[in-house]
Amino acid sequence: MSAQGGTRAIIAALLANVGIAITKFIAWAISGSSSMLAEGVHSLADSGNQLLLLLGGRRAKRKADLEHPFGYGRVRFVYAFIVAVVLFSVGGLFSIWEGISKIRHPHELQQWWLPLVVLAIAIVLESFSLRTAIRESRPFKGDSSWFSFIRRSKSPELPVILLEDLAALTGLVLAFFGVGLTALTGNSLFDAIGTILIGVLLVGVAFIIGAETKSLLVGEGATLEDHEKIQVALTDSKDVEKVIHMKTLYLGPDELMVGAKISLASTTTMAEVSVIINLAERRVRKAVPAARVIYIEPDVWIDPTLPSPTTSSIVMLSSD
Repeated sequence: MSAQGGTRAIIAALLANVGIAITKFIAWAISGSSSMLAEGVHSLADSGNQLLLLLGGRRAKRKADLEHPFGYGRVRFVYAFIVAVVLFSVGGLFSIWEGISKIRHPHELQQWWLPLVVLAIAIVLESFSLRTAIRESRPFKGDSSWFSFIRRSKSPELPVILLEDLAALTGLVLAFFGVGLTALTGNSLFDAIGTILIGVLLVGVAFIIGAETKSLLVGEGATLEDHEKIQVALTDSKDVEKVIHMKTLYLGPDELMVGAKISLASTTTMAEVSVIINLAERRVRKAVPAARVIYIEPDVWIDPTLPSPTTSSIVMLSSD
């Protein structure tokens, strides 16, 4: 997955959130709405998260060195996980705390029309940001569902932006209803409940982002579809008898490592082995372009149900 689409979505979300955050804080200072404060902190946290994603993408481009021989691609996973922590603590927990505080110490809403106008404008701007994220994600989503795309994507930026924008839009709607009901009834409880619901929403999204990026940090292999493609590519030659075993690991969102042991005929010469392996690597890269680091070990498969051969018998077998 190209990082360019993710970068465009991040920048669009960042520009929208910075402007929205400033407006929300001004509206909170004038009206005293706790939902407005929670939404301001939410937008501020989102802006910080987008900067983290941009920083992670930049640092992931560093070249491999002796300390990190496989490069820095997985740095993007680390920064996506930090985003989940920020969203949980700064966004979610703060909003819940602010809502509970508003229930314990209620106060009247001043200039009720101002937060409603700000929220309405923010809903429109956030909708444009979400539309950009959806447009940039569609080429990579393919025919899979949005849930499957978020669940299976190896590039964290677009799924994170999608979830953040969806949470932001939902939070704005909750805040609009909370402030609106408070304005209609004069009861600040609705504003406080809206604030708590925003916090619960952010905590839920943070858990989803955290769970997905944790899986990537621990180490995910190729999808079942790509795994089968690699298997077929390796055995698509009369010289390769079978794949004895194979393992894959994503070194970064766009870089897959493949390690495989293949069975060749016992009469194969070293010169032939070299050609067979080079051709197999070429077939694998053509089938799965993300497979950039490939290690193939040639071997002679021996049926495990047969008695273990001695060294001398293997030598004799090779010389026949």
